[in-house]
Amino acid sequence: MNLYLGIDFGTTGARSTIIDSQGTIHCETEYTFANNGQQQPELPSVWQNALWAVIEQIPPTIRNQVRAIALDGTSSTVMLCDTDGIPVCEPILYNDARGAAVTETLRAIAPSNHTVLSATSSLAKLLWWQDFREDTAPLYFLHQADWLAFLLHGKLGISDYHNALKLGFDVDTLCYPDWLIQGIAGAVTPKLPQVVAPGTPVGKVTVELGDRFGFPPDCIICAGTTDSIAAFLASGINSPGEAVTSLGSTLAVKLLSHTRVDDSRYGIYSHKLGDLWLVGGASNTGGAVLRHFFTDAELDNYSTQIDPEQESLLDYYPLLQKGDRFPINDPNLPPRLEPRPTDSVEFLHGLLESIARIEARGYQLLQELGATPLTKVYTAGGGAQNSVWSAIRKRYLKVPVETPVQTAAAYGVALLAMRSAIGLTADLGQINTDERR
Repeated sequence: MNLYLGIDFGTTGARSTIIDSQGTIHCETEYTFANNGQQQPELPSVWQNALWAVIEQIPPTIRNQVRAIALDGTSSTVMLCDTDGIPVCEPILYNDARGAAVTETLRAIAPSNHTVLSATSSLAKLLWWQDFREDTAPLYFLHQADWLAFLLHGKLGISDYHNALKLGFDVDTLCYPDWLIQGIAGAVTPKLPQVVAPGTPVGKVTVELGDRFGFPPDCIICAGTTDSIAAFLASGINSPGEAVTSLGSTLAVKLLSHTRVDDSRYGIYSHKLGDLWLVGGASNTGGAVLRHFFTDAELDNYSTQIDPEQESLLDYYPLLQKGDRFPINDPNLPPRLEPRPTDSVEFLHGLLESIARIEARGYQLLQELGATPLTKVYTAGGGAQNSVWSAIRKRYLKVPVETPVQTAAAYGVALLAMRSAIGLTADLGQINTDERR
């Protein structure tokens, strides 16, 4: 039997899913990051250990049937490596807004309202490194998913155009624009990754890892995608107007649209998906805020005591630290978590309702700026399991809110590997998703 492995790197851990050509799941594994994967110098080692751990948990009898592997990573989590692929400094995570220090440089380089005009964009982080590091040796600039895939296929400096979007890669011309190349030129300019379509076969698994894990020698490693797009692929959506909200540690929305929308004022950008566009943005609010105040058991218990049809009068902007990316793109936006009632149920109600308002405002903005009108929202991530929260969100979104059969990003990226391996188009918009609805 031919099997296909997808590996998802989210904000708190790594997960794997193995499927066959019919989309049937044969195995799933999981590994939680130390310190929840927060900023730390040892992050590359944490990621590498997680990668080996989720693979080692797969039974050898399954590993030796894997024909293709694809990975996803968190969007705009980036790193610098030497020519051997060894990280030379601490990676910068997806939500790190240190790029605000190079705002003026960024604005001078990029066209107005471009996707990269954000303190958390990959390009902002690259410019920050250029200003605050004094490297002279040749370096590679990579995204998290690029480096993890390199560990499997050994070819340094290859990315996909989903991860490279916030670096400034032009998905219309499929090349880096002149304004980008000229704007970063200098004595300490790292080598930018070669960019290919998500799902493109990059190379076979290295002999060393094939021997270590028992992968077949012809097992291919494919170009990956971002974690939120992988969750979108898992959902099975293929109709413009349908959307996926990922309710994980953060909140991400993706709306399938006939029209492309990019507006850096609000942190809105579009990913190419066949002849359609995946329009959306990602906020720093979400499950991480809830888990800061409540245990999982408390979330379950208190949620059952909330009337989802009763509006909370508490108006929060739930963040753990200052700064958001969407629908307000402001690295200095302060959290708003006051007043805090003594009743924990009332407090949770206010948090859930406030995050739902942010989600609804995000979709409203997408449509105001020209995206296809919203018709239905599917929910991925841990928040999809909270029926009370779903009912609150439905009240704000005013469209059906459903949970698809598959919600895991690891499943979506396994589909990417499968479609690549069986010779179907790497053009994601052409994937037949009916069997996963």
